[in-house]
Amino acid sequence: MSKDNTTKKESLRKRYEATPELYTNRELSWLDFNDRVLEEARDTENPLLERCSFLGITQSNVDEFFMVRVASLNKLAAAGISTTDPSGLTPQEQVDAVNAKEHDAVERRYSTYNRSLLPLLEKHDIRILKPEDLNEKQLQTIQRYFNDELYPVLTPMAEDSSRPFPFLQNNSLNLAIILTDEENPEKKCFATLRVPDLFPRLFRLSGAENHFVLLEDIIRQFLGTLFHGYHVIAASAYRLIRDMDLDVAEHDSSDLLRAVKNQLREREHGNVMRLEIENNMSTELANHLVNTLHVQENTVYRINGPIDLTFLKKLGGAVKGHDELRYAPMQSYHVPALDGENNIFDAIRERDYLVQHPYDSFDAVVNFIRQAASDPDVLAIKMTLYRVSGNSPIIKYLGKAAQHGKQVTVLVEVKARFDEENNVRWSMTLEKMGCHVIYGLVGLKTHSKIALVIRRDNDGIRRYLHLGTGNYNDVTAHFYTDMGLFTCNRDMGVDATNLFNMLSGFSRPPYFRELRISPHNIREFIYEKIDAEIHAAQEGRPAHIRMKMNSLSDSAVIAKLYEASHAGVRVDLIVRGICCLRTNIPEVSENIEVHSIVGRFLEHSRIYWFYADGNEDTYLASADMMTRNLNRRVEILFPILQEDLKERTHHIFKTMWQDNVKTRVMRGTVFERLSRRGLNALDSQQAFIDEAERMNKKLRQAEQEKKKNPDTFQPMMKHDDELADDNVE
Repeated sequence: MSKDNTTKKESLRKRYEATPELYTNRELSWLDFNDRVLEEARDTENPLLERCSFLGITQSNVDEFFMVRVASLNKLAAAGISTTDPSGLTPQEQVDAVNAKEHDAVERRYSTYNRSLLPLLEKHDIRILKPEDLNEKQLQTIQRYFNDELYPVLTPMAEDSSRPFPFLQNNSLNLAIILTDEENPEKKCFATLRVPDLFPRLFRLSGAENHFVLLEDIIRQFLGTLFHGYHVIAASAYRLIRDMDLDVAEHDSSDLLRAVKNQLREREHGNVMRLEIENNMSTELANHLVNTLHVQENTVYRINGPIDLTFLKKLGGAVKGHDELRYAPMQSYHVPALDGENNIFDAIRERDYLVQHPYDSFDAVVNFIRQAASDPDVLAIKMTLYRVSGNSPIIKYLGKAAQHGKQVTVLVEVKARFDEENNVRWSMTLEKMGCHVIYGLVGLKTHSKIALVIRRDNDGIRRYLHLGTGNYNDVTAHFYTDMGLFTCNRDMGVDATNLFNMLSGFSRPPYFRELRISPHNIREFIYEKIDAEIHAAQEGRPAHIRMKMNSLSDSAVIAKLYEASHAGVRVDLIVRGICCLRTNIPEVSENIEVHSIVGRFLEHSRIYWFYADGNEDTYLASADMMTRNLNRRVEILFPILQEDLKERTHHIFKTMWQDNVKTRVMRGTVFERLSRRGLNALDSQQAFIDEAERMNKKLRQAEQEKKKNPDTFQPMMKHDDELADDNVE
């Protein structure tokens, strides 16, 4: 490429980056994503109890958003920072815009709850009742529960000259109370009572298996018993969300684990980001809370219903019966070669394997570590852990491996947001079991997902790898869609060794053969691949970029995609969440189409696919196209080299691209739902479920054949690649 062309391209990209009108604000885009989740709660085609769960998810989503993202913006605003984001907004302008938009979203969420979900639940005799709705027997039941279970735990906290307003924990549900003294009726007093989270929020009533009362309503009904000599004048629920962003100054700390532990204690005292109060709370109580907690009016949310709808995520589990109101159960496919009955290492020596969770069972990953732990020929295991479950089998097998004398090195990312406490605990457990635990590089989160097993085979030392787009979490693997590759490719194995040497010691590998590592290298590599497509388009050759990711917010990457579109490259993007790129801008993004899919499973896999003059270069990654992933995290991008697996990856992308049931298509800055029904409808997640069922059926038939003809039986050892042409053109 000539120097003049390079200069011209750089000028174009810089012009794009300097034009705010070409970008959507990241935080407002995230709120748009949460609205898409809300649409699933409002979608009558979804099973009713799943709709309730979606509504609960919108609440937990926005809670975390305020704890971290809004908290970060507030700190910038408080520090007087006035620089703007790519969309041209200052931190304070972003905070104000977020609160304005979220007030509208709260109204929609509670309208969905009150006007849609509750009446539909009642038609199935599933009821969330108030104490005034109960009969005498039911009232006696909740009174016994209050007296026997709740009363001993509850702690009323008075406010007076000797007892100031108590400190309230983040996300705790409380009752604000006004009382009068029986001896001095003119004197009003204030008190607060925390609703304990030790008990289920939904209390099942006797005599009706699916009738419930909320815990705070039970406590409110018998509140007077806690204040002898006083009359309860008013009692209303409220909740506050605090700044919970972990801010560890690693360059000042020689002990990262201790620094994280200290921050976990300190962040509970973060500033209030959001105050939710019942909409019927008296003006006197509301003003008292606002003044005492020092919150701005636009951060006060008046709620028309139960505060904190996250309890709806557990409603489906609490309801007895009514399977028709839930998603049909799904059985993941167990790739025979990767199950516990076969030697995984023998299988991987023969070929690479690609798994797509949850349609392919996560047990394959667990079996990989389990067999490595007990295999006498395995010498060492090296692994990164970002998020794991509370009772992780992988942790157990890593410990067994160390106890069997294998060298086990585990990088535990103790700064994984909201999993810090869990990861601190696991890191200490692993050390006690004999594993060597490391915490990564100063200033960087290690977000890559990689497991390396070093084994002495008959023909020498060989490295076996699992590379993934998602976490080594056996629980979330049931409802996050992720992809993983099992391989013993030599170059990838050498790269993996160099990566772990970089993470655990003083090593700066001069280059990586097949893997691309951020910070920096993934960005540079993506730029190179985009530039190649631009060059092809400028020479009149076919050029096509396909990407699937969780979020697209890095302004430089977006500018690069604008540059590709301007050159005539077709760009197809599947972006689940944040998308700061805008489509349909003349001469800028005319060749870019963006889809977003929100469905039964959380789309978490990342695919980067470039036409590359017909070579169809295809990669999976742990990284999204976000600045933090590209600049401030250790991430991994890896190629799919085996042709059948490349075709399967393309099949996965194409199936999702042709989804017309759960897909929203971006028109400028707005996502519009397709929602096609009937014969031409394609729900990609359901299509993958159906594929898994067909594979399971073939597996059952094969097992029957084995019983009938054990001498001539040919086993299924891999994923059936004939499925790669189903449902797509």
